Amino acid sequence: MKIALLGYGKMGKVIERIALERGHEIVLKKDEFNTYDGLSTADVAIDFSIPTAAVDNISNSFNANVPVVSGTTGWLEHYDEMVKLCNEKQGAFISSSNFSLGVNIFFELNEYLAKIMAQFDSYKVTMEEIHHTQKLDAPSGTAISLAKGVIENSNYNNWTLEEAAKNEIHIEAKRIGDVPGTHTVTYDSVVDSIELKHTAHNREGFALGAVIAAEWIVGKKGIFSMKDVLNLK
Repeated sequence: MKIALLGYGKMGKVIERIALERGHEIVLKKDEFNTYDGLSTADVAIDFSIPTAAVDNISNSFNANVPVVSGTTGWLEHYDEMVKLCNEKQGAFISSSNFSLGVNIFFELNEYLAKIMAQFDSYKVTMEEIHHTQKLDAPSGTAISLAKGVIENSNYNNWTLEEAAKNEIHIEAKRIGDVPGTHTVTYDSVVDSIELKHTAHNREGFALGAVIAAEWIVGKKGIFSMKDVLNLK
């Protein structure tokens, strides 16, 4: 499989190594200093760039008839535009806040727990996410996905980085050292607390999941998620 890497930072380099180990070929390593030459020869594009570059990367891929796997966060106000373009071009698209197998299992557990806890109003849910100091967006896309998972399965209607109102989920975003990603969902009451936590030890899980998603999407058309890739639906 020929892969175009759109974004060649720390994640891009880990994805490159894993892709090569799995027998794939890298035909483009796109950063701010080069062009999209080679994109049209790719079987799939993997976008792990920055919020300001993601839309251009994804648009250029669809226009070149190349399916896209995107793990960039912080640009999702343009998500509907990219879905529209993908459908117009009869392309294929997976955008996920986190490609880690463990995190996607964590998403499922979070939704299941939210359904149970919705009937117990004595508990207040809060979230914490910790990432490395180079992460540009806050809260993380993973934290937002976790909050949405609770909102869709409970009486909460919003999340906030500020002090939370009655039906809001407070997310505390911390930037510390070189932390790959730690996410905690806590239900707290006067008598006890229930906590779900996922701790990433390195970037390997994110990168492997992205490559597996890229392998899965080749030859398909439509808008997909990691639930499709991992058969969690």
